[in-house]
Amino acid sequence: MTTKSKPAALAPDTVIGGYRIVRKLAAGGFGVVYLAIDPQGQQVAVKEYLPASLATRGQGELMPQVAPDKLSLYRLGLKSFFEEGRALAQISHPSVVSVLNFFRENDTVYMVMNYLEGGSVQDFIITARELKRPKVFRESTIRSLFDEVLRGLRIVHQHKMLHLDIKPANIFITDDNRAVLIDFGAAREVLSKEGNFTRPMYTPGFAAPEMYRRDSSMGPWTDIYAIGACIYACMQGYPPNDAPQRQEKDRLSLAMSRLRGVYSDNLIEVVEWCMALDPLSRPQSVFSLQKELNREVERSYTKLTMTEKIRLQMDNIMGSDAPSPKKSPVGKA
Repeated sequence: MTTKSKPAALAPDTVIGGYRIVRKLAAGGFGVVYLAIDPQGQQVAVKEYLPASLATRGQGELMPQVAPDKLSLYRLGLKSFFEEGRALAQISHPSVVSVLNFFRENDTVYMVMNYLEGGSVQDFIITARELKRPKVFRESTIRSLFDEVLRGLRIVHQHKMLHLDIKPANIFITDDNRAVLIDFGAAREVLSKEGNFTRPMYTPGFAAPEMYRRDSSMGPWTDIYAIGACIYACMQGYPPNDAPQRQEKDRLSLAMSRLRGVYSDNLIEVVEWCMALDPLSRPQSVFSLQKELNREVERSYTKLTMTEKIRLQMDNIMGSDAPSPKKSPVGKA
């Protein structure tokens, strides 16, 4: 099977829509993000719609080449990407990436965003894991971090939008200590549903079960599942099992019981609530989740009984549900 080469990124010093490309920051299956300079000389991030599964582009070229049989799907994703840019441009919230401009050029669409400096929650998780820290994040940190993220997500949902790709790599902690949701997944979602791609385009562990089914309805509860999975990753240091795996054999409460006594019972319950396989059993709105996360509860920590400790030990011997450390826990989409 021949692997198709990825479409080439725009060369440094290319000017598009008045923005001069400095360098490529990131590339994934759906586009390329560049560091660029705006007409006023300010640094910005520019995201280009360039789905690797549908378009090719040679080194030094501007226009993506799309095969005739893929054109309608390419345009569908393009429309979705453009509409997402338009919707995000209406939102002004410190916890949601700011879209400053969006425009069509070179048969594609560009989204101009604030250039953020800092690191993703994913970077922090990997660092903590490498340092063999007993806890990735303290409970108070997890609660305040996700309180900020949920404030932003609530505004997104109020604008009748869903994020659809919340994962630790898409929660950015800026150098001035803000938590910002980045890299929305609407175009990816449209392409996954319409294109007959054999492999779902989601990050395993963070995508809700309904995202794997074509006919199911998405809603705030879909993003809430991903929030629960992110909190899980902040507690465990690695992602939960993916939804299809969980539907065969759900080991979530077993994995969470290892954290009893380390994190409060309330936080463990919140994660299990958010990550219910049945969408109706999850919080139905960000507000109801916020209320629970901010509730001043008597933080009780239940220690494991001796029987439970033995059972967990046996489970570890029989094979843990943690992925092998060699695998990077989150692929950049």
